[in-house]
Amino acid sequence: MTRFFKLLSYLFHPIFMPVFGSLLYFGLSPRYIPRGLMYAKLFGIAIMTILVPILFFLLFKNLKIVSSIFLEEVSQRKIPLLAQITLLLFILRTVLEGYEFPELHYFFVGILFSSVLALILVLIRIKASLHSAGISGVLTFITALSIHFNENIIVLLALLVLLTGALITARLFLKAHTPAEIVWGLVVGVAPQLLVTYAWLQ
Repeated sequence: MTRFFKLLSYLFHPIFMPVFGSLLYFGLSPRYIPRGLMYAKLFGIAIMTILVPILFFLLFKNLKIVSSIFLEEVSQRKIPLLAQITLLLFILRTVLEGYEFPELHYFFVGILFSSVLALILVLIRIKASLHSAGISGVLTFITALSIHFNENIIVLLALLVLLTGALITARLFLKAHTPAEIVWGLVVGVAPQLLVTYAWLQ
């Protein structure tokens, strides 16, 4: 069971959630989207949210700023979160300008707000579960998309709910977080997505 929960924690690490949400968005959108454009956007998002953060992690680890990709110590989270905020701003300015894919644009605005909120909590010595924040943010976004596009995706939503529960269970089982830290993570993930939803949900 420990190995399974560790695998789950790696597979659904927070750095994968922007790409995960983007893939689901392109899969659900009823609009015609040229494949070349979709692949270009996904490639840009993957570079800036997965590859570059991994390179940053290797740099930070060599500098002894962080000790693990899971950032167990709250004191190790400040610089990685600042780096993530910078990368998200770059994505919003270059990869996802609001007029092409407004829903996806605001999904990333929500991720940006979540990162800022997580950083504020770090500054007051509160460690929110970033795994919980990431998966719950995706769940909130996809739920709003189902309403926006008037799509019946109850099976997908049920799977996302199960995945969210399994990931939370994994983090608790591995003693990576306390229940309070899980709750903070859910707030960090859900609240910003709900706030930005008002900008595009019709």
